[in-house]
Amino acid sequence: MSRPRIVIVGAGFAGYRTARTLSRLTRHQADITLLNPTDYFLYLPLLPQVAAGILEPRRVSVSLSGTLPHVRLVLGEADGIDLDGHTVHYSGPEGEEGTLPFDRLVLAAGSVNKLLPVPGVAEHAHGFRGLPEALYLRDHVTRQVELAAAAKDRAECAARCTFVVVGAGYTGTEVAAHGAMYTDAQVRRHPMRTGMRPRWMLLDVAPRVLPEMDERLSRTAERVLRQRGVDVRMGTSVKEATHDGVLLTDGSTVDTRTLVWCVGVRPDPLVESLGLPLERGRLLVDSHLRVPGRPEVFACGDVAAVPDLNQPGQYTPMTAQHAWRHGKVCAQNVAASLGVGRRRAYRHRDMGFVVDLGGAKAAANPLGLPMSGPAAGAVTRGYHLAAMPGNRVRVAADWLLDAVLPRQAVQLGLVRSWSVPLESASPEVARVPGRPERARQAGTGTGERDAVDPGAERAGEERSEEQPAGSPSQGRSSGEPAKNQPGGEPAKNQPHAEPREEQPHGSRSGSTRASGTPRRAAETAGPPARGTRKPRKTSGTSGATRSATPAAPSGPTRSADGPADPGPEPPADQPPPGPDIAPGPVKRTDGRAAEGDS
Repeated sequence: MSRPRIVIVGAGFAGYRTARTLSRLTRHQADITLLNPTDYFLYLPLLPQVAAGILEPRRVSVSLSGTLPHVRLVLGEADGIDLDGHTVHYSGPEGEEGTLPFDRLVLAAGSVNKLLPVPGVAEHAHGFRGLPEALYLRDHVTRQVELAAAAKDRAECAARCTFVVVGAGYTGTEVAAHGAMYTDAQVRRHPMRTGMRPRWMLLDVAPRVLPEMDERLSRTAERVLRQRGVDVRMGTSVKEATHDGVLLTDGSTVDTRTLVWCVGVRPDPLVESLGLPLERGRLLVDSHLRVPGRPEVFACGDVAAVPDLNQPGQYTPMTAQHAWRHGKVCAQNVAASLGVGRRRAYRHRDMGFVVDLGGAKAAANPLGLPMSGPAAGAVTRGYHLAAMPGNRVRVAADWLLDAVLPRQAVQLGLVRSWSVPLESASPEVARVPGRPERARQAGTGTGERDAVDPGAERAGEERSEEQPAGSPSQGRSSGEPAKNQPGGEPAKNQPHAEPREEQPHGSRSGSTRASGTPRRAAETAGPPARGTRKPRKTSGTSGATRSATPAAPSGPTRSADGPADPGPEPPADQPPPGPDIAPGPVKRTDGRAAEGDS
């Protein structure tokens, strides 16, 4: 008799924990396949430290094959699921396609980026959700400080060393806190000619920083930010983003080359194509994480609306703390469905939150006990070391080296602006020429931060100096990964509130996708030109249609100051890699603030 086949879609907090626990419970009595676009599990809570140069990228990347030796890893992204045929169709990293049959299916695809209906966000903002985005932001911030230091014009210097972060939740707060320390260290070693210093701004329409946490911890975080010179503006967001700056909801304009989007996320649209009952984009499941009417299908993590047994009538929030716990319970119930052990309902207890503010500063409330200062910093880092499934020694070593040695502020230039568009539905994978791009779109999201964080940000675009000022620009969308919640579970910095309904006007849509229809409908070598939109995505029914178009041609790129580079270049409608140049100031012709949703 053949062994049962278990397919797990996604290797985030929920998917990784499910695979690890199932491997232990089944003891080689089942074939476990893990489908994921990357070969690593990303520990999101430490991503701001990667952008600030404290940790190297591989420190927060836990090898899937190295830590899951009895699980088969398939690199690819799920395009469609045929529930009746018990198959998952996927597309690989080089455009190849395949099908995975299953007897048990675990949907743990997580969440994707989202946009709000704010003009210019898709074109000029950059998110913070995956490793490519963190690496790009570190390069970009380093470059802007170096260019500002060499600038003779005070206006240009001020714009280049002004960094705007939208969203004062966990991710936005940590990015601003670590970013301010990083740029201040650069300026101390290489002062600017104009005598100016970097300026960081943190915007949010919420009344206070970290609105999800205890008010005392919120005050602690805001005090630390202001001591570092961060311009914290509550009740303020972005109405419009342009090449050269942002227009705020209070009517003021800020000249900047950097806008970081840390607003929110939404459930992966893959589940919308299944034709099953949804709760605000999340797949409805019972307390045992099983999809009603489909005993062979389980869902956990951000894509699952899991009943909160402690608060009847509500669902567990989209946080990594819950996703990590979902994974364990889901694995136990999948094993029980195969006759191994017994099933259990999902119950939880809030273990608190931790927010790393850089250096020895942090804010935390483990088990409801508010803490701040060095004590909170020790608890925060101790929690992260305990919660990480690997790389603990390497992370601790990097922290030790950072405490005694200066950080290396250099540009690696490995990730270009057009490689990490805000609209990407796969922020964990950098877009490269010649590789098919998923048709799935992030759209306007409904993550828990959405209700309090409508805003926009823009990061400077990379394009050749030969490119005219009106050339297309690229944006990307990223939600705020929820994180940093102690208690033995990794966390993702997401407020404990259910997401709102999707906002159609700010969405970017992809191709029509059914349960058997691939999400990847076209191969693109780079992001689309600014101002273009893809057809709006609609949910379909089960089917088996699969399509793919040829990859766009690639060729050598030209730099502004050198000969042709033998590497590939973006397609004709994309700006070639090059230094950031943002022409033109923000202009208003009617003397009033431009209208827009905040």
